[in-house]
Amino acid sequence: MTANQKLFNKVVLKGPAGRATVPGSKTYKGFSSVSGDSKSYSLYDLALIKQDIINHFHIRQGERLENPTFGTIIWDVLFEPLTEDLKQLIVKNVEQIINYDPRVNANNVIVTTYESGLQIECTLTYLPYNIQESLQFKFDQANGLIG
Repeated sequence: MTANQKLFNKVVLKGPAGRATVPGSKTYKGFSSVSGDSKSYSLYDLALIKQDIINHFHIRQGERLENPTFGTIIWDVLFEPLTEDLKQLIVKNVEQIINYDPRVNANNVIVTTYESGLQIECTLTYLPYNIQESLQFKFDQANGLIG
């Protein structure tokens, strides 16, 4: 199992109790070679949106050709002291990344430190379904993005 497969399996979206995804709905279709389903590489709906967000956080800002503002600044500030100004820059960047996808909206973003990195917690609204869930990422200085 690759590191990306482990990350996909570890990132947990928590929603309100009793709320389920739309059964049988396959509005969004995609492909992922890192999903936890070894029988099929197809992803649909919420799983696809989640994987797209994970992929976006793996890209350092400035790495994408012809789009230097795409990606996250978090990789460049991991070793910096977490001041209030830096916290606000990270919050703004996370909101931009999540709101970049028209299928989802970031409602609340909280940046905190943990052991040897940064933890990002945010509440997402999946717009086509009007479902809210919490997403948590840990950016570790030694290990990269972990779930």
